[in-house]
Amino acid sequence: QLAPRQPSLFACSVSPKDSQEDLFWSPSGEQLLCEASTVLKCVQEDSGQRGIYGKLVCTDFKIAFLGDDEAALNSDETQFKNKVIGENDITLPCVDQIYGVFDEKKKALCGQLKKYPEKLIIHCKDLRVFHFCLRYTKEEEVKRIVSGIIHHTQTPKLLKRLFLFSYATAAQNSTATDPKSHTVMFDTLKDWCWELERTRGHTKYKVVSVNEGYTVCERLPAYFVVPNPLSEEDVPRFQGHGIPIWCWSCHNGCALLKMSALPKEQDDGVLQIQKSFLDGIYRTIHRPPYEIVKTEDLSSNFLSLQEIQTAYSKFKQLFLIVMSVENNLMSFLFLLLSDNSTEFWDTDIKWFSLLESSSWLDIIRRCLKKAIEVTECLEAQHMNILLLGNIFKSQKETASDLCCLLSSLVQVMLDPHYRTRVGFQSLIQKEWIMGGHCFLDRCNHLRQSDKEEVPVFLLFLDCVWQLVHQHPPAFEFTETYLTVLSDSLYIPIFSTFFFNSPHQKYMNMGRESQDAQNQSLNLLTVWDWSVQFAPKAQMLFTNPLYVEKPKLDKGQQKGTHCKHQRQLSLPLTQSKSSPKRGFFREETDHLIKNLLGKRISKLINSSDELQDNFREFYDSWHSKPPDYHGLLLPHIEGPEIRVWAQRYLRWIPEAQILGGGQVATMNKLLEMMEEVQSLQEKIDERYHSQQGLQTEAASMLRSSSARLSSLFPFALLQRHSSKPVLPISGWKALGDEEDLAKQEDEFVDLGDV
Repeated sequence: QLAPRQPSLFACSVSPKDSQEDLFWSPSGEQLLCEASTVLKCVQEDSGQRGIYGKLVCTDFKIAFLGDDEAALNSDETQFKNKVIGENDITLPCVDQIYGVFDEKKKALCGQLKKYPEKLIIHCKDLRVFHFCLRYTKEEEVKRIVSGIIHHTQTPKLLKRLFLFSYATAAQNSTATDPKSHTVMFDTLKDWCWELERTRGHTKYKVVSVNEGYTVCERLPAYFVVPNPLSEEDVPRFQGHGIPIWCWSCHNGCALLKMSALPKEQDDGVLQIQKSFLDGIYRTIHRPPYEIVKTEDLSSNFLSLQEIQTAYSKFKQLFLIVMSVENNLMSFLFLLLSDNSTEFWDTDIKWFSLLESSSWLDIIRRCLKKAIEVTECLEAQHMNILLLGNIFKSQKETASDLCCLLSSLVQVMLDPHYRTRVGFQSLIQKEWIMGGHCFLDRCNHLRQSDKEEVPVFLLFLDCVWQLVHQHPPAFEFTETYLTVLSDSLYIPIFSTFFFNSPHQKYMNMGRESQDAQNQSLNLLTVWDWSVQFAPKAQMLFTNPLYVEKPKLDKGQQKGTHCKHQRQLSLPLTQSKSSPKRGFFREETDHLIKNLLGKRISKLINSSDELQDNFREFYDSWHSKPPDYHGLLLPHIEGPEIRVWAQRYLRWIPEAQILGGGQVATMNKLLEMMEEVQSLQEKIDERYHSQQGLQTEAASMLRSSSARLSSLFPFALLQRHSSKPVLPISGWKALGDEEDLAKQEDEFVDLGDV
């Protein structure tokens, strides 16, 4: 029924009414599966009579709506336009839920249908909501398009059936772009050695290649870093379990490590062998008084995947409700014009209580608090931190996900390199891609288990956004960059977020065709942003207010290096008295029991002492002016954790503040910066080329000032709007007032609303 049709690699967009064989912009290898003409894309939820007519198509890459006035719409160029995904396109992995309207009743659609809906509603994972009226579409076309969309978005599929592989095969001979864009991919021995040198961890740690070909453990990367005293023969002994794996080194010589616990054993003989093995391993990272290790067991006393999943499910429903209110604009204005508008405002007040009850913001706060606790141990107490859990096996294990999340947040707080765009991308490669985060399962790309779908990576990006929002000068990238990165999770032409581990990607890199001579597929990485955005659009990824680190001369660099070496040669815990010898023997036994799956009490410090140290460390840092190139801590008090408005509210016009919000502040600052730069250029012509980036960013904002809003640049995509049908008296009442569009807007920061 769904006969495929192969379009050309890139075909021009034309009006659907011209021909049934018309083509549209499409990536290599995209095949048309089904289509329906005379479909009405609704502007308002309650009125199927208002909207845009066109053709609804489903390919093996996306669902797309091609309006009859598509050419006119394309002439209205936006400065921030995705070259792969249009505003009326939905990639198949981005589809969240599909609903049908039967006799004014909304019902979730799945499987084969006996009756087909008169209206199709598609909820997307980026929180867009599309309404398509099918009343004027031929019955056969309705059956094909509805059945096709349900089948290709809701039915479980095989990995090799993802569009990722079709695109890689078809685009194999196309002109290649720079895939890495200076991002360290951590897929070679050289990359890990470079990172060790950069963090000065090479004096205590080494790169091993025992897992080349993934012969030791499928969940480990081909190359990773372990302590110097550890023999390479010990790594494969328990398939990588029980081995401390290096994540990052602090300037004071301490390190952030992770370890996968050994499997539980009932046999006393095997248990004794494991205990002896772990005793030797522990001595390589715990050598008091010079090195002390503290464990963080992420499998207990922290978040669970179920908590994250439940919280986000409630959280996103709030914005879908708002979308419904926005679509039902006629009812919205009726409430405002009527004498009895109490119901509307009660709902508005209730929305904030529902936001709090979702617990999503509280989960963000808990993640940031835990990261600060780990940072305090590394920075203030000079301890090695060992993140403990089953980080290699079973997608059901919470510790694997939280280890990626926590280690990444700690490094963003401690290392300014990871607050640059290239550094942040390298961090994601190291901790998430090579760290074996199960993107395929957590994003549910194969539709095999809704229970496994948990937005852990989105939670990480939301935590980073809190830092970006609170400390803008510390980050080279903007919130727009983070928003686009979250959208890229669901674009199946990039391999970055479509595998569970490096081993899974390695095993699926070959071609299936016999005439391909076993050539490996050329899978794109998301870090090549030129695939999605033009250079001018990419300017919005760079923060013009970013404070670059001043370059030190050779004498200063040498002095800093010597100071670091002296720190490594001194005891790291001089402020505390050395514990008794027997204490560490006892703590070693505790750690071993913990690694063997036994429950124990907190190691080294009591919970009360940890709280006191945390509060003192936290308050002390916030009492001083921040060093944007040093340690960076977020505010975690209740009002400071906010909703990421650009990510979650960008499709809701009512949430926009025309001429206001942070973008208005940014615009004014850029204007001032441009004046300063102009004066500086008159003083010294050499600065002209260096300041071009900020000048262009300012000109981009000013050229859009007439359409600027707090949700820029995504607000520019909201072009299709129409006035709701209201009684003449209602419009007269509105007309008697001064034109609101001509009034001066009061400046309001969206973050304070």
